[in-house]
Amino acid sequence: MKYFPYRIAGEETMTRVPETPRDLDEFKRWVERKARAGEMIGADTETTGLDSFSPTYRLRTVQFGDALDAWVICVELGPVFAEAARWALLTLPRLVFHNATFDLLVLDRHLGVPLATLGPKVVDSKVIAHLFDPRPRHEGGHGLRLKELCAKDVDPQAPDTQEDLTAVFRSIGATKATGWRKIDINHPTYLQYAGLDAILVSRWLPVGVERLHRAGIRQTLVDFEHRVMLICAKMERRGMRVDQEYVRDLVGRLEEEAAHHAALAARYGVTSVNAPKQVSAALLGMGETLTETTDSGALKVDKSILLDLADLDTQWQPRGTRTPNPLADAVLRSKRAGKWSTSYGIAMRDGLDVEGRIHPKINSLQARTARMSISGPPLQQLPSGDWTIRRALMAEPGHRVFSVDYAAVEMRVLAALADETVMKRAIAEGRDLHGFTAELIYGPDYTSFHRKLCKGVGFGKVYGGGATTLSRQTGAPLSDVKTAISAYDRTYRGIKRYSARLQREARADGYVVWTPVGRRLPLDRDRVYAATNYAVQSTARDVLCQALVDMDEKGLTDQLYLPIHDEVLGSAPDDIAEDVAREVGATMAMDFFGVPLDTDPEVGGRSWGSLYMKKADAMVQHDPWYAAHPDEAAAAEERRR
Repeated sequence: MKYFPYRIAGEETMTRVPETPRDLDEFKRWVERKARAGEMIGADTETTGLDSFSPTYRLRTVQFGDALDAWVICVELGPVFAEAARWALLTLPRLVFHNATFDLLVLDRHLGVPLATLGPKVVDSKVIAHLFDPRPRHEGGHGLRLKELCAKDVDPQAPDTQEDLTAVFRSIGATKATGWRKIDINHPTYLQYAGLDAILVSRWLPVGVERLHRAGIRQTLVDFEHRVMLICAKMERRGMRVDQEYVRDLVGRLEEEAAHHAALAARYGVTSVNAPKQVSAALLGMGETLTETTDSGALKVDKSILLDLADLDTQWQPRGTRTPNPLADAVLRSKRAGKWSTSYGIAMRDGLDVEGRIHPKINSLQARTARMSISGPPLQQLPSGDWTIRRALMAEPGHRVFSVDYAAVEMRVLAALADETVMKRAIAEGRDLHGFTAELIYGPDYTSFHRKLCKGVGFGKVYGGGATTLSRQTGAPLSDVKTAISAYDRTYRGIKRYSARLQREARADGYVVWTPVGRRLPLDRDRVYAATNYAVQSTARDVLCQALVDMDEKGLTDQLYLPIHDEVLGSAPDDIAEDVAREVGATMAMDFFGVPLDTDPEVGGRSWGSLYMKKADAMVQHDPWYAAHPDEAAAAEERRR
């Protein structure tokens, strides 16, 4: 038995590492005592990295601990140790992990501990932390990492596992990415800090739970978030099939596109499209005016500014409001192609499991508003109208892909929360909400530009965009945008009253917004105006999550791949795909404070991209990959028909 003492908050703790089967007997007696007492036990895993579905991935240790004692079970030492860890996980009635989804999926896949068995008895301390204050430390919050939380609430000197192990990794010639795989299983720093994480999470959890209780955050919300977490874990475990031939060709095409547009940018003196100083200097030399600056004082040439100069909207469609700047266009397209190649193409090409699937990580509780995020690759960031990347992701054999999304869910949630009678009436009548707004403001002869401007103002209420941002996105003069905003406020007076009330209540309550489900959303003191878009975005997210819970109760989760913003993606056998999509749509639809939240089920073909191919014949004509694959082109044409 190895022993590693360590003082935490003035108390002596001990981490034990069994080395022989006989050592495991003492561990088992400890587990049995804790199980009989019904204690909450901290748990954690150490692995070879983050790519837990990789064919070469390994689980190295599983650790357990209370406030004073920890046990590190080195499952890598053989079946006896692995079985002891598995037995403990199944025996202990209550466990707490930090960022539990990761550990649950690792243990399900690499130790044979079923997600369905372990998940319901697990508390995620990161969920607890997020529910009280979702802000990272650098934004004024308590932080969401275990080290940050423990340094504040347990011991200011709480050891930083990541930093100390990174130093060890460097000493053995490894990096942060490779060190987890290369470090010796017997390294004392590795073993000690493995055990300390189990002790620290045990010590922090009661603090976090008490903090929620004092803040008035209901247990029903805590339970809800854990339920959503497990549903998302099921989807992550399922993953999606990848068309590997298409992806290999796609990476090459994107790399060529990035190089082509980089060469165009070089004609204007920009040798690197990722060098803001070069880009800004060249744009100024072309006569463009740049006024916005970064915190360091450098001229901004971010995506939104370049889109404006290239006369493109946020969906990369021409606005027709100015002469496009060719350098801005080239920089944008080169950077996008490079990002798509790396973040999507290469990630899908190299991130496959043994069955040729990727498993995007679904963070069910992210951002200040709790909106979910997806990484590896970040599929929620794809432009809404582009099929290029989505074409790589395929349904199961014999299945068709379906998608169900809400119709203008944020605007409808806003109408419901604000009890905006004019907007609610338009929704009830089935009107195009943005066209309805444009007609009220500009009369029955409103133009498509008026509709676009009203749409932008409406979404500005949801997402917090101001007049300057909207002017840049639409190309409309700032004075016109301000006039439209004023007219919008006069038309929908309930929204303005709702926003004023939220801000007033937030100031009186320590700069905190509370949502209908009892979610606590801290505001920055200099951005209290964001109260409305925080409340709307968070509530729209909770609407989707409630739908996920409802679908899970109906047994529909096995048909789902991903939740993306206000949409769910899935697949079903050919002969029942339409029926399954309709059932998903019916389950998602609901009445929200008197406002109908309607859904739009859509069934495509074999790939996710098929849902975005409005005209498959145009796709066949313009995509060289299809020209080289006539069978797939014929199938695409058949789907169109």
